[in-house]
Amino acid sequence: MDFDFQPYFRQYELLAKAADQVFDQVKSQFPKEIECKLECSDCCHAVFDVTLIEALYLNYQFGQQFSGKAREDIINKANRADRQAYKLKRAAYQKVEEGKNESEVLIEMAGERIRCPLLNVQDRCDLYEFRPVTCRFYGVPTEIAGIAHTCGKSGFLKGKSYPTVHLEKMQKKLFALSFEVAMDINSKFSGLGELLVPVSMALLTEYNEEYLGIKLTDVSGKEERENGKKPEEGPCV
Repeated sequence: MDFDFQPYFRQYELLAKAADQVFDQVKSQFPKEIECKLECSDCCHAVFDVTLIEALYLNYQFGQQFSGKAREDIINKANRADRQAYKLKRAAYQKVEEGKNESEVLIEMAGERIRCPLLNVQDRCDLYEFRPVTCRFYGVPTEIAGIAHTCGKSGFLKGKSYPTVHLEKMQKKLFALSFEVAMDINSKFSGLGELLVPVSMALLTEYNEEYLGIKLTDVSGKEERENGKKPEEGPCV
C-alpha cells in the first residue's frame, strides 16, 4: 500500500508520550499507592478496545518487530484471545437486548479477564514500548462515562480524593486522529474512523487497501467512486 501512515504515527506517539507523562506525574505524587512493577501483569488481562490509529500503529510495530515462529506464536495467542473477546461481547449484547441496563453490563465487562496475546511467559509485554494508551494509564485512578476505576493492586483508597485521568478526553483525541486518517486515505467506509477493536484483532488484521476501503475490486465499485457515490458496506471486523 502506497499510503504513508508515519506522520499519523508520529502524532499518535505524542499522545502516548503525554499519557506516560501524566502517569509519571501521578506516580511522583503517590509513589506508595502505585505499585506497578516488572512482571505485574494485572493490566494485561483487562478487556478493552483500541481506536483505529492505535490498531494501525500496533499492527505496524508488530510486523516490524516479529517474524517466523515468534510471530506465529503471538498470532496463535491472538486467535484464542479474539475468540474469548467475541464470546464476551456477544453475551453482553444479548443481556442488553434482554433489557438489562447497559451501564451494569459495561461494569460487568470491566470485571472480565482475557490474557493479552502480547503477554509472554515471563509476564512481560512483547511490545511494551508500543503498547496502547489504555495500558499506559493503568495503575492510576481513571474515569470514563462517570465510572471510576483503580487498579485492584494499587493502594488508592475508596472515598479519598486523588488526581483522576478522564479517559474520554484522550479518547476524543484518538478518535480525531483516527477520523483524520480515514478522511486522508479517502476511505469509502464512513464508519472507519470510529472503529474499535480488541488488541487481538489489531494484531490479526491485515490493514490493506481493501480492508481500509481504499481499493475497490469490482468495476461497479470503481464507477461508484468515480461518480462520487459511497457504497453502503462497512469494514469487515
